[in-house]
Parts: sequence; structure tokens; C-alpha cells
Amino acid sequence: MSVAPNNPLHGVTLEAMLIELHARYGWEGLAERVDIRCFKSEPSIKSSLTFLRRTPWAREKVEKLFVRLRNGRG
Repeated sequence: MSVAPNNPLHGVTLEAMLIELHARYGWEGLAERVDIRCFKSEPSIKSSLTFLRRTPWAREKVEKLFVRLRNGRG
């Protein structure tokens, strides 16, 4: 088993990322930064997780935003 010490997402669940991003930016701020409908139309953690788990390109955008936030550039 290999450990990914250089991976900033290692050990962070998608739900934890989304909760932290929502706490920082709110739904409106998330929608401005990541232009996806699940942040604009009746957003919730549950519905956003469902969409992001099924949509790799959207999940990648959210992960990139999370990494920027963690690196102090969000």
C-alpha cells in the first residue's frame, strides 16, 4: 500500500471539502467560482454530493478550488 504524502486531497472526503467550501463561500460564492447548476438551483450538501460523485469534470473543479483555498489562494 502506498501513501500519497504530496497529495493535498489525501484523507479528505468530498463531503468534508464541500462543507468547508460552503462555510467559506456560501452557495452563491461557490456558484460564482464553480459554474455548476447544483450550486445555483436549490443547493444542498446532499444534492451537490450526488451530482459531484457522478460528474468527474465538476468534481475536479471543486477539488481544485479546495486546494487553492487550503493553499491560501482561494
